[in-house]
Amino acid sequence: MSTVTVSPLRQRMIEDMNARKLCAGTQRGHIHSCKRFATFLKQSPDTATAEDIRRFQLHLSETGPSICNRNRIMTGLRFLFRVTLRRLDLAAEIYHLREPQKIPLVMSQDETRRLLAVASSLKVRVLLSLGYGCGLRAGEVVRLKVKHIDSAQKIIRVEQSKSRKDRNVMLSPDALDLLRQWWKTRPSSYDSTTPVAERWLFPGRRPGKPMTTRQLNRLFHEAADAAGIRKGVTLHALRHSFAMRIPTKSPGYNGMMSPGIPE
Repeated sequence: MSTVTVSPLRQRMIEDMNARKLCAGTQRGHIHSCKRFATFLKQSPDTATAEDIRRFQLHLSETGPSICNRNRIMTGLRFLFRVTLRRLDLAAEIYHLREPQKIPLVMSQDETRRLLAVASSLKVRVLLSLGYGCGLRAGEVVRLKVKHIDSAQKIIRVEQSKSRKDRNVMLSPDALDLLRQWWKTRPSSYDSTTPVAERWLFPGRRPGKPMTTRQLNRLFHEAADAAGIRKGVTLHALRHSFAMRIPTKSPGYNGMMSPGIPE
């Protein structure tokens, strides 16, 4: 049984974030930001003044966190003061810095061919192919279920991804063929009682859970090293490479889903 106590201020902030349906990652980030501010103040954030906020922002500029991290910290504090504490005067003291606009690294078609060719298993080849061939984010790939694949219309339905939006993406015949190959070899003993439409395409190590994005990221870097790709690409580079290769929107979707990977 946990003995960790939560302060009334933190509990109220958590309730405010839950009420606004903030995702778990955002909530952790906001809480971490407020803890960092409290450490700087050496007292509770609800005692802060406008001068304290000014000093904290100067402190961040001198200690050297990236602009992105600095802005993320201040976003958490702004939520605390604007929503939880109702101190709009203090929230107005918070400012954000403009982040430099950088062109993301992309992979050439030759590099992606090499990447897929050295994939250590069919599972890895399917995972990376979905990122590149369908332009899916890492979290979207690992959360795919059978019901999200519309074999008839050759589309994938992505549900409640970034900004809580649904969208449809194109599914090439080659990608569908790979998915069907994977389905025949996919381990299914632990979810045999789960309806087929609700089964994860890429089950994780924990029963009932999909594989994690951390696992997928590790598999990508292993493949990139094996393919001799030396530039500092990340897993998300597959999505950027897809955007450079196919600058068109996914086809629209009307009607009922017809999931049916098995064939």
